Amino acid sequence: MISHLVRNRIAELAQADDLPAYVFDLVQLDTQLAEIRAALPAAVQLYYAAKANAAPPILATLARHVDGIEVASGGELAHVRATCPELPIAFGGPGKTEGELEAALAAGIGVLHVESVQELRLLAAVAERMDAEIDVLLRVNLSIPVGEASGAGPALVMGGVPSPFGLDPDQVELCLPILGSAPRLRLRGVHAHLASGLAADQHLALSAGVLSWATRWARRNRVELTEVTLGGGMSVDYADPENRFDWRHFGAGLADLVEQYPGVPLRIEPGRALTAYAGWYAAEVLDVRPSHGSWFAVLAGGTHHLRTPAARGHDQPFSVVRTERWPHPWPRPELLDRPVTLVGALCTPRDVLARDQPVERLRSGDVVAFAMAGAYGWNISHHEFLMHPPPSFHYLDG
Repeated sequence: MISHLVRNRIAELAQADDLPAYVFDLVQLDTQLAEIRAALPAAVQLYYAAKANAAPPILATLARHVDGIEVASGGELAHVRATCPELPIAFGGPGKTEGELEAALAAGIGVLHVESVQELRLLAAVAERMDAEIDVLLRVNLSIPVGEASGAGPALVMGGVPSPFGLDPDQVELCLPILGSAPRLRLRGVHAHLASGLAADQHLALSAGVLSWATRWARRNRVELTEVTLGGGMSVDYADPENRFDWRHFGAGLADLVEQYPGVPLRIEPGRALTAYAGWYAAEVLDVRPSHGSWFAVLAGGTHHLRTPAARGHDQPFSVVRTERWPHPWPRPELLDRPVTLVGALCTPRDVLARDQPVERLRSGDVVAFAMAGAYGWNISHHEFLMHPPPSFHYLDG
């Protein structure tokens, strides 16, 4: 599971007392991105959702393979523009402020995803005041069934249910007269991100439903459809890291949709599925101890650094990096061939990274390296709780 390159760097960091740490394998990321890009039809644009991980070395690696970046705040917009000035930007998110709309227009971004009638009216007013033009996509909240695939449904459904995201179909109709009276806004098409955690078959079925609705809507309203964005939401299986999204099957299915809907450019915006596998979070084991028939390993890290397993309610996959560092005269606490719950150093029982996981051997002073930490790790964690120091960050490029 863990490469020699990553394992060796983590061992070096442990020896240098430079843990907890995030370690990112940029070589692996570059290879994976090249494979994904090759699997997709040339007619399909690949954007990266920066919210997953916007670290500059990650963005620099992505920039060699993606067609653009999707941001969801003024802060992300400024950061991505400064880090990757050559890449087109799409601006999404349900709560854009007037200041953020002004920043988007001033930056000359490629396209803005409109989430509501109010947002469209505000954008039209800002564009008029700034004498600036911008392309827009109407984000739609469609009731399209998400079928089962591989025995599991999607992790999160946002479409066809009450949601702060996007426009109901009847609200989409209200946008057309507003656009007709706003010459500085150019309607480019529609955007739909209806679910996350989708297997390839699920995503393709959902994409076909979106395209069917979008083309019928455009024809009925005599709208030129110059883009349909199908969102992200590709599955990432934390319970089985080897069960990865089938990009080749997905790409072949998208090629069929391109043929079925000629002249309608498509775009996808994955985030987690592009970067999750390239990152590791490593923390030293402080203590190994029993409690009422169960065993716990307390780490010098926790969910204040890697919140994803607590937020999603899953066990983060991990490897044990054994060390021989033990400066004390007493025996090292250890466990052999038992399930262990890996917890952090926070004063809350929710500070759990993995629960009741089997290990052959685990000792105080060893290091636990959590896989699949390349997305929604440090950037979504509650850093200030208990005021522990931050981890260090390391990017391996060969």
